[in-house]
Amino acid sequence: MSALTVLVAIGAIVFLIGQQVIGTAVSGKRLVVLPAILTVIGIVELGGSSNVNAMDVVMLALSAGTAIAIGLGLGAMTRLERRDGHLWAQLPKRGLWLWVGLFVSRALMAGVANVSGAHLAAGTAAILLTLGLNRAAQSLVIVPRAISAGIPFAPEKDGRVFGASWFSQSA
Repeated sequence: MSALTVLVAIGAIVFLIGQQVIGTAVSGKRLVVLPAILTVIGIVELGGSSNVNAMDVVMLALSAGTAIAIGLGLGAMTRLERRDGHLWAQLPKRGLWLWVGLFVSRALMAGVANVSGAHLAAGTAAILLTLGLNRAAQSLVIVPRAISAGIPFAPEKDGRVFGASWFSQSA
């Protein structure tokens, strides 16, 4: 991975975390589709490798489980409200500890994976998979909360609301 790729990834994650802490309108595609894309890219990248060993599988499973647990925590902790008729979400500042936990756990997993010869689990594809699963887990908590509160997603750039029919009974 090049230094530029690392800087872009760090910048994107800092932007994402900043948006969560400041609060933002939440579009359905960003909440549902983006985590799915990240997860699929991670799976495809991992699936393309022929050098998978048992330690890779163990480390990937532990990393995935940790990312999912932290994502569920982030989803439960996120404050949801209606602003301008649409979903608005904000992560309390104490939620930053969960992000720190995700980064530390991923760094530890990568370190152990490298030392154990599980180079696939230490690579960039595992990072994409971990981040995708984390975001998906957060979405799996936020989407039902938004639906039960009857707060539709913010409109997409084309003006349509992703998943609008999910809110038809309660809107």
